[in-house]
Amino acid sequence: MMKELNKLSRPFYRAIGMKSCFKKLLMFLLFISQAKAQTPVQSYQNLQTKLAKGWNTWNTNSMLSHVLLPEGISVNLGFKDNSINGDNYLHECYPSYKEKSSEDVTVGYHAYDGSYTEAVINWHGLTVKIETAIKGTDLVILVTPIQLPKKDIQLVSEVAMMWNRAGTITKNAQNIEIYTKGQKRLVQTTKPTINAFLPLKGKYLVLKLNEPIGIAVGNEKLNLNAIKQQILLQRTRFEDNLKKYSPNEETYLVQQSAIAWNTIYDPEREAVIVPVSRNWNTFFGGSYVLFDWDTYLSGLMAGIDNKSLAYANVVEVSKSIDQYGMVPNYVSAQGLGSPDRSQPPVGSIVVQELYNKYRDKWLIELLFDKLVRWNHWWLKHRQTNGYLCWGSDKISTDAAANTWQGAAYESGLDNSPMYDDVPFDTVSHQMVLADVGLMSLYIADCNALAELAKIIGRNTEAKELEERAKVFSQSLSTLWNNDIGMFLNKRTDTGAWNKRLSPTLFYPLIAKVATPLQAKRMIEEHLLNPNEFWGEWVLPSIARNDPAFEQQDYWRGRIWAPLNFLVYKGLKNYDFPNARKELVNKSNDLLLKNWRSKHAVFENYHASGVGRLPNENLNRSDNFYHWGALLGYIYLLEQTNPRSK
Repeated sequence: MMKELNKLSRPFYRAIGMKSCFKKLLMFLLFISQAKAQTPVQSYQNLQTKLAKGWNTWNTNSMLSHVLLPEGISVNLGFKDNSINGDNYLHECYPSYKEKSSEDVTVGYHAYDGSYTEAVINWHGLTVKIETAIKGTDLVILVTPIQLPKKDIQLVSEVAMMWNRAGTITKNAQNIEIYTKGQKRLVQTTKPTINAFLPLKGKYLVLKLNEPIGIAVGNEKLNLNAIKQQILLQRTRFEDNLKKYSPNEETYLVQQSAIAWNTIYDPEREAVIVPVSRNWNTFFGGSYVLFDWDTYLSGLMAGIDNKSLAYANVVEVSKSIDQYGMVPNYVSAQGLGSPDRSQPPVGSIVVQELYNKYRDKWLIELLFDKLVRWNHWWLKHRQTNGYLCWGSDKISTDAAANTWQGAAYESGLDNSPMYDDVPFDTVSHQMVLADVGLMSLYIADCNALAELAKIIGRNTEAKELEERAKVFSQSLSTLWNNDIGMFLNKRTDTGAWNKRLSPTLFYPLIAKVATPLQAKRMIEEHLLNPNEFWGEWVLPSIARNDPAFEQQDYWRGRIWAPLNFLVYKGLKNYDFPNARKELVNKSNDLLLKNWRSKHAVFENYHASGVGRLPNENLNRSDNFYHWGALLGYIYLLEQTNPRSK
């Protein structure tokens, strides 16, 4: 671009006899002007192009797979057990799982850009540490046995091209050659390979794993010491970066790990994204799944210091608004999704917070019309008598469509006791329950969209959204129950109060609808009440004195990080600094307790303070689900803000 601008500007330079310094200034101004002329779509495409470069754990199916983008070269590590065993080859693995697995993965450091990663694998009596580092477009891998079983274990390095990308791979006696885009790369090892015949489709090298082994991908011949030095260099750089977050570096490390290890590349979208976990991606067909509010909130977490990943998640999940008119409960590969139901509307709130931090108007311009469509969708599909209710439309997608369960899925609280015994109206496609949480988030959505509209000069829409927020604020105020001192859900058919208490009933604090006196009663009589929500570990998803609390089944009593985050966000609007501080500290303590013992970031937590009880159904809490780190995110927000990239 600079060469073209220089060429166009030469006659002007000669005409005015401009000196070199002024020429450079003009060039800079012309360059900035050209950059500003980019459309929002182009700005986002450029962001994704920059993200999807270099070596990283892009392959959703295995954290042992290191892929170079945009070429698509993959180097996949595996372990072969030559004893008599039905499960004798570990080819793919990742830290989260729904069922018991033969391997156990302990994740360690993972730089966002893949410049350094580490993890420890336990499998068949083998304990091995795997570290990787990158230098330019070269990759080095160090495999260090910590404990070796008596039986023979082999390390396998399989090389292939991902996603049908163009490239040629050939195997020589002791290395593998890769040709892509006219460039040659070698995959070399620091010890001789052995002959082994495995049922693999790619080219591979096999090595006896009885000592540290180095693997280098590039054209430079490296010995084991050189690989160790490169590993140490990148590890030191990573640790130096962590120190910028002192004294919060451990909390920051947990959050970064939860995001970085779940960052993948999806070839169908041609985008880098951060789904909830690799486990859930596999469950939905092995590529990706984006859940609505989960993905927005993870984008907000990434935004604490990684703008590009934050924008990627927010934009990718918002794209489905064009197809459905709202963000579905989920979208996944090959067109799968849930057009019958949405999820809690937190998108505009997240976009507003990201704008407040990074000041990129193009993000608002890219997403505003989509978010307004979603805002209108709620009015058309979920309004009854001036209230909003969770629902599920009559669209054939799965068995949950136009059922109570579909509406419960839309709430994001799939089996919350709040919705027990609440009828579902198959004509209106709604639960017959005015929902405090939904209405509060919708009002916050209107207010956030109104502010975003003003920033990009959409003043007519801003006034409409402000008026809409006022109307629903008046409706929400009628759900205050003065006898109980709390906003309560209310039946739209009978007018009866629903007195089952959940953290979502504190959301009027987010909408700023609660008066100072109401907020005081909500906090003192309910939030800080040890019989309801307070205690050593907080916040349970249903009050402790509710009969369903003892079940500790998903949203029936377990602790969920997004609830803590949203209650925290509401507390920030009122003068309760001690309650807010205690909520933040207790949340962070819960996160770190489980990280230190398991290196896990749980989807939800048992109210006793552990992610899972021994022998508990593994399906009830994914052990490496990114939004669990919201427990630490609110702690980081309360501390000194980290440096932004």
